[in-house]
Amino acid sequence: MENISNEVRSQSIKAFQSTIRKCENALTKMSLQGSNTTLLTKRLKALQVGLAMLETAWNQTPHPYTDEEIAEARLVLTGLFPSLHNSFDKAKPGSPQRTLLERRIRAMELADEAMNQLDGN
Repeated sequence: MENISNEVRSQSIKAFQSTIRKCENALTKMSLQGSNTTLLTKRLKALQVGLAMLETAWNQTPHPYTDEEIAEARLVLTGLFPSLHNSFDKAKPGSPQRTLLERRIRAMELADEAMNQLDGN
Protein backbone atom coordinates (compact mmCIF):
# COMPACT_ATOMS: atom_id res chain seq x y z
CA MET A 1 0.00 0.00 0.00
CA GLU A 2 2.98 2.32 0.51
CA ASN A 3 4.11 2.06 -3.12
CA ILE A 4 0.95 3.66 -4.49
CA SER A 5 1.58 6.99 -6.24
CA ASN A 6 -0.06 10.15 -4.95
CA GLU A 7 -1.96 10.40 -8.24
CA VAL A 8 -3.48 6.93 -7.85
CA ARG A 9 -4.28 7.67 -4.19
CA SER A 10 -6.05 10.88 -5.16
CA GLN A 11 -7.94 9.20 -8.00
CA SER A 12 -8.98 6.34 -5.72
CA ILE A 13 -10.32 8.62 -3.02
CA LYS A 14 -12.16 10.70 -5.62
CA ALA A 15 -13.59 7.52 -7.17
CA PHE A 16 -14.98 6.45 -3.80
CA GLN A 17 -16.35 9.93 -3.06
CA SER A 18 -18.04 10.04 -6.47
CA THR A 19 -19.55 6.60 -6.05
CA ILE A 20 -20.76 7.46 -2.55
CA ARG A 21 -22.45 10.63 -3.85
CA LYS A 22 -24.07 8.62 -6.65
CA CYS A 23 -25.40 6.08 -4.15
CA GLU A 24 -26.66 8.79 -1.80
CA ASN A 25 -28.55 10.44 -4.65
CA ALA A 26 -30.01 7.13 -5.78
CA LEU A 27 -30.98 6.29 -2.20
CA THR A 28 -32.82 9.60 -1.83
CA LYS A 29 -34.64 9.07 -5.12
CA MET A 30 -35.56 5.47 -4.29
CA SER A 31 -36.79 6.45 -0.82
CA LEU A 32 -39.07 9.10 -2.30
CA GLN A 33 -40.45 6.50 -4.71
CA GLY A 34 -41.06 4.05 -1.91
CA SER A 35 -38.66 1.48 -3.37
CA ASN A 36 -36.79 -1.07 -1.31
CA THR A 37 -33.45 0.49 -0.37
CA THR A 38 -31.90 -2.37 1.63
CA LEU A 39 -29.32 -3.37 -0.97
CA LEU A 40 -28.36 0.20 -1.81
CA THR A 41 -28.01 1.09 1.88
CA LYS A 42 -25.71 -1.90 2.34
CA ARG A 43 -23.60 -0.86 -0.66
CA LEU A 44 -23.40 2.74 0.53
CA LYS A 45 -22.15 1.63 3.95
CA ALA A 46 -19.58 -0.64 2.28
CA LEU A 47 -18.34 2.25 0.12
CA GLN A 48 -18.04 4.50 3.18
CA VAL A 49 -16.05 1.82 4.99
CA GLY A 50 -13.84 1.29 1.93
CA LEU A 51 -13.06 4.99 1.73
CA ALA A 52 -12.26 5.07 5.44
CA MET A 53 -9.90 2.11 5.02
CA LEU A 54 -7.96 3.91 2.28
CA GLU A 55 -7.75 7.06 4.40
CA THR A 56 -6.59 4.98 7.37
CA ALA A 57 -3.94 3.20 5.31
CA TRP A 58 -2.61 6.30 3.58
CA ASN A 59 -3.22 9.15 6.04
CA GLN A 60 -3.22 7.23 9.32
CA THR A 61 -6.63 8.67 10.14
CA PRO A 62 -8.69 6.66 12.63
CA HIS A 63 -11.93 5.00 11.55
CA PRO A 64 -15.03 4.23 13.61
CA TYR A 65 -15.78 0.79 12.13
CA THR A 66 -15.78 -2.56 13.93
CA ASP A 67 -14.09 -5.67 12.57
CA GLU A 68 -17.53 -7.06 11.71
CA GLU A 69 -18.47 -3.94 9.73
CA ILE A 70 -15.16 -4.09 7.86
CA ALA A 71 -15.62 -7.78 7.06
CA GLU A 72 -19.17 -7.18 5.78
CA ALA A 73 -18.05 -4.18 3.72
CA ARG A 74 -15.28 -6.25 2.20
CA LEU A 75 -17.75 -8.93 1.11
CA VAL A 76 -20.08 -6.34 -0.40
CA LEU A 77 -17.29 -4.53 -2.26
CA THR A 78 -15.73 -7.71 -3.64
CA GLY A 79 -19.22 -8.79 -4.69
CA LEU A 80 -19.36 -5.73 -6.95
CA PHE A 81 -16.25 -6.71 -8.91
CA PRO A 82 -17.98 -8.99 -11.47
CA SER A 83 -20.50 -6.34 -12.53
CA LEU A 84 -17.83 -3.61 -12.59
CA HIS A 85 -15.55 -5.76 -14.75
CA ASN A 86 -18.47 -6.64 -17.03
CA SER A 87 -19.34 -2.95 -17.50
CA PHE A 88 -15.67 -2.15 -18.05
CA ASP A 89 -15.40 -4.81 -20.75
CA LYS A 90 -18.45 -3.38 -22.54
CA ALA A 91 -17.24 0.25 -22.38
CA LYS A 92 -15.50 1.64 -25.44
CA PRO A 93 -11.71 1.96 -25.12
CA GLY A 94 -10.68 5.52 -24.37
CA SER A 95 -14.19 6.55 -23.29
CA PRO A 96 -14.77 8.56 -20.10
CA GLN A 97 -17.00 5.75 -18.83
CA ARG A 98 -14.20 3.20 -19.20
CA THR A 99 -11.76 5.51 -17.39
CA LEU A 100 -14.25 6.00 -14.57
CA LEU A 101 -14.82 2.27 -14.23
CA GLU A 102 -11.08 1.59 -14.32
CA ARG A 103 -10.56 4.03 -11.44
CA ARG A 104 -13.45 2.60 -9.44
CA ILE A 105 -12.16 -0.94 -9.86
CA ARG A 106 -8.65 0.10 -8.83
CA ALA A 107 -10.00 2.02 -5.81
CA MET A 108 -12.03 -0.97 -4.64
CA GLU A 109 -9.08 -3.32 -5.12
CA LEU A 110 -6.94 -1.00 -3.01
CA ALA A 111 -9.64 -0.77 -0.34
CA ASP A 112 -9.84 -4.57 -0.29
CA GLU A 113 -6.06 -4.70 0.13
CA ALA A 114 -6.23 -2.16 2.97
CA MET A 115 -8.97 -4.16 4.71
CA ASN A 116 -6.91 -7.31 4.26
CA GLN A 117 -3.89 -5.65 5.89
CA LEU A 118 -5.95 -4.40 8.81
CA ASP A 119 -7.33 -7.92 9.23
CA GLY A 120 -3.80 -9.25 9.41
CA ASN A 121 -4.48 -11.76 6.64
